[in-house]
Amino acid sequence: MRFVFLSFIIIASDYFSKCYIKSVMAEGMSMPVVDGVFHITYVLNPGAAFGLLPNQRALFIAAAVLLLAFLLGLLKYVKKQPLCLQTGASLIAGGAMGNLIDRIRMGEVVDFLDFRVWPVFNIADAAICIGAGCVLWSMMKNKE
Repeated sequence: MRFVFLSFIIIASDYFSKCYIKSVMAEGMSMPVVDGVFHITYVLNPGAAFGLLPNQRALFIAAAVLLLAFLLGLLKYVKKQPLCLQTGASLIAGGAMGNLIDRIRMGEVVDFLDFRVWPVFNIADAAICIGAGCVLWSMMKNKE
């Protein structure tokens, strides 16, 4: 149950943050939070991470659906794993679903977190990266 709850929190926070950004900003607009360090910048990303493979909507939707089906199939296995792996899988699932919603609705993903030294990203992207790190950490730690 914890798996589903954390995924839902990621989906909801990603969805509502994107809706808010779209409602108060025009595409391309940027507002400094810490000038030169962190900005809120509204961009639309038709590709994958870093804008790779632009306009491959069907591919990204299929990949997200397959990933979610795979994670759902592993749910019983994941529940028996260490908390770090469970958390990582939950974050990946929530992030994948968050970006999948954008791709289905709009054909591209809303990004807005801009640290100026990294491509602009969103909450779903952050959840996927952190989740992958948790899964890898758990796998390396438990191999010993």
